[in-house]
Amino acid sequence: MKVALIAHDRKKDLMIQLCTAYKAILEEHVLFATGTTGTRIMEATGLNVHRFKSGPLGGDQQIGAMISENQMDLVIFLRDPLAAMPHEPDVTALIRLSDVYEIPLATNIGTAEVLLRGLDAGFVDWREFYNSEGSIDFG
Repeated sequence: MKVALIAHDRKKDLMIQLCTAYKAILEEHVLFATGTTGTRIMEATGLNVHRFKSGPLGGDQQIGAMISENQMDLVIFLRDPLAAMPHEPDVTALIRLSDVYEIPLATNIGTAEVLLRGLDAGFVDWREFYNSEGSIDFG
């Protein structure tokens, strides 16, 4: 599975803690991250992470493009809801794209842990079928 890891500045330490705690799960998947977040994850955990640009420089949009091309399976975006972001429209667009394309998305540590445990337990395996078929008919 392809997993995107994004964290606003005040959430980067929390992302490092999450990636350290769930390293055994994450190392089984292809990881992507925005600039500084990806660098910090690699330095702290040794995980292999494909890095995009920093969020304000287009990294959020690069991940959004992967989502729109069905090339991302799960997004963990530890965002800071109390800080004004100059690239807030990009953040909103990424969240919207996750909803449009049915991509599991966590925006806080509690949901991130549930998604990672679910990923490990096979609860996101439906994405493999979705990737091969292009859509799922639930009805």
